[in-house]
Amino acid sequence: MMMSDIAKDRAAHSLKKRGSMTSLSSHEFPRKEMHRPPKASMSTVSYMDAPNQHDDVSHLTVQMENSYQLGPTKHFPVVAVNDILKDVLTNYLQEEKYEPELCRQMTKTISEVIKAQVKDLMIPRYKLIVIIHIGQLDSQSIFIGSRCLWDPKSDTFSSYVFRNSSLFALAGVYAVYFE
Repeated sequence: MMMSDIAKDRAAHSLKKRGSMTSLSSHEFPRKEMHRPPKASMSTVSYMDAPNQHDDVSHLTVQMENSYQLGPTKHFPVVAVNDILKDVLTNYLQEEKYEPELCRQMTKTISEVIKAQVKDLMIPRYKLIVIIHIGQLDSQSIFIGSRCLWDPKSDTFSSYVFRNSSLFALAGVYAVYFE
């Protein structure tokens, strides 16, 4: 059954909108040899794989080989990470006053510093999640909760709360074992 010209035009028009080139049916182009009857077919080429700014990041990802290892050989050092959290929060926030814009930037900076220092411990096969909360200390209360699906035998977390005269900070590092 052959596609009608209207259907071909609609398909070509919709594919052009999506950024694709199309070649509708193999019988549109003259052939030198016609051994078989032409088939109605449609092939598309998408431009989704065009290089962009995210390609550099995708080449940097590390692919882990299957080790068939179901648990970590070296467990996550919670005490060492607690010391890192305490040192970083104290060094960065000891003399700071609460200012919303400054604290927004400080959360990003502190989380990157903590993540780098924990990665320097060279703990294999753990994915790290670092979360920093900074708020104004003004006789209010706050409840912060988090949820994650994990294995209690191998996954763990570390947290530290810092306070000075005008702000509080909560730093949390979640270590999830990558099987």
